[in-house]
Amino acid sequence: MHNSSALARYCRGPMSPEPARPARGAATSSTRARRSPDPADRQRDAERTKRRILDAALGEFADKGYAGARVRAIADRAGVNSQLISYYFGGKQALYGELIRRWFEREAAIEAQDLSLPDLVVAYLDVVFEQPEMTRMFTWEGLSPTLPAELYPEPEGEAPEVADLRRRQKAGEIAADIDPAYLLIAMMGAVNTPVTMPQTIERICGLPADSEAFREKFAEQLRTMLRHMARFAAKGATRKPPRR
Repeated sequence: MHNSSALARYCRGPMSPEPARPARGAATSSTRARRSPDPADRQRDAERTKRRILDAALGEFADKGYAGARVRAIADRAGVNSQLISYYFGGKQALYGELIRRWFEREAAIEAQDLSLPDLVVAYLDVVFEQPEMTRMFTWEGLSPTLPAELYPEPEGEAPEVADLRRRQKAGEIAADIDPAYLLIAMMGAVNTPVTMPQTIERICGLPADSEAFREKFAEQLRTMLRHMARFAAKGATRKPPRR
């Protein structure tokens, strides 16, 4: 057998001095590196970890829906211990609820811009193109309706989106003979179709649904259609009633 200390000296070369050993209790670079990070660094690390977990959860829910998603699979996607999901979010249901809450925040930011109806619909279209996983996650809710009821409390009265369309109708953006609730369904379908039926879009339009060319053309056409709807509303407001 080789003598390990002799082999080590040979590998260092004859002129290499023996490395000095630190005195007992003396701080070394490795021990200094192991000092606790300051609170700001810990906070940044925690936020980065939570962001990774949320991104991984969105991908898992988009691929498998709420029922099919597993906490362990989310942890593997995020590259973290599954216990961290419980620590930061409390489990699968709370994690899903946090994604919904963040979506509502994003939706509120869009609504706060006080856009015209054509620009509002295109703003939602932009979000769908930028984050198609969210649309896939919501689509699973219809395909496999197994969500805990507390994730979506029943609204009191009319849905706020429909109430906003009624306000726009009174302002002349929507023709009087259009039911705002059914218009909302049509707009939601139009905005989500690039994610839910991309193969149909390519067959009909001749463009890949995720291409920039389709995105620009579709946004332009949506604006045009919705502007025509407002023009019809204006014509109806100025039209004289028929004589009896």
